[in-house]
Amino acid sequence: MNTMALKFIHLLPSPEEIMTEIPMPTYLIKLKKERDEEIRKVFLGKSKKFLLIIGPCSADDEDAVCDYVERLAKVQEKVKDTILIIPRVYTNKPRTTGEGYKGMVHQPHPDQAANMLEGIHAIRRMHINAFKSSGLSSADEMLYPENYSYLDDVLSYVAIGARSVENQQHRLTVSGLEIPAGMKNCTSGDISIMLNSIKAAQLQHTFIYRGWEVETSGNPLTHAIMRGAVNKYGQNIPNYHYEDLIALIEEYEKRKLSNPSIIIDTNHANSMKRFAEQPRIAMEIVRNRKYSSILKEKVKGLMIESYLEEGNQSIGGNHIYGKSITDPCLGWKDTEKMIYHIAERL
Repeated sequence: MNTMALKFIHLLPSPEEIMTEIPMPTYLIKLKKERDEEIRKVFLGKSKKFLLIIGPCSADDEDAVCDYVERLAKVQEKVKDTILIIPRVYTNKPRTTGEGYKGMVHQPHPDQAANMLEGIHAIRRMHINAFKSSGLSSADEMLYPENYSYLDDVLSYVAIGARSVENQQHRLTVSGLEIPAGMKNCTSGDISIMLNSIKAAQLQHTFIYRGWEVETSGNPLTHAIMRGAVNKYGQNIPNYHYEDLIALIEEYEKRKLSNPSIIIDTNHANSMKRFAEQPRIAMEIVRNRKYSSILKEKVKGLMIESYLEEGNQSIGGNHIYGKSITDPCLGWKDTEKMIYHIAERL
């Protein structure tokens, strides 16, 4: 079936078919429930652990991702009394202009043409294998709400990006999730848009989802992610400073939203796109939490872009294992050092 500009390539399998083909092992189902509850307690204020949602900008290579999360697991064991690590295994990549690599769900092989049928299989296998390798259930970005169903038994955290946070379908879908979902501030930095999105996702809704009329109960664990802003001149404006966070908490309280919580993205506009600034930003946030009891209560953790090798590279050519093919990331050596520094100062 085709129209003038729309070509139908494959009828994709349903989430149920994919889950049957690539099932979650029973022991991981049990472990995920335990992990979900531990993460949930942080957002409900029943646990004082500090969250680190950390990993590559985009998860483009299963071997490198599993290698990375295995290393994270070893660090997690050493900091388990104070820090709870959620690996970033991001399989979708939003593109500002629509050009470039869109993530493993589109291109399971970054140097080859798009193949979403293969991509759906690849992202599910990678998430499960990363979980097997580390014992750490992961986070992903919900760039396409309907694709979430292929991973809804695997993920322990979902982020809604700065370009998606105003979208109605994203907000309504999040209202039906049972895991924490972070809403990023939009690229302009207008926090009212993010807060409206949080409120919408915390409410009950009826809408169309994957061909069904569905009803949701609302997600009280929906919360803010501060990722910095870009002004009308294209300049990056950080929003992780003490004053920014206090202002956000005041707006949270005015709106009487459930479980007011904040995650801070240490990269993107907050770092002025300078990935090596992330450890400095992380330490400023840790210091401010020690200074302010209200920040210690509300700032639940950090989102950090990190991979095996620092920086980034182009697709193709002399490919370097474990180096980002999208935004530049902190390397492993500095990542490990940063996590231990955070743990010592919490």
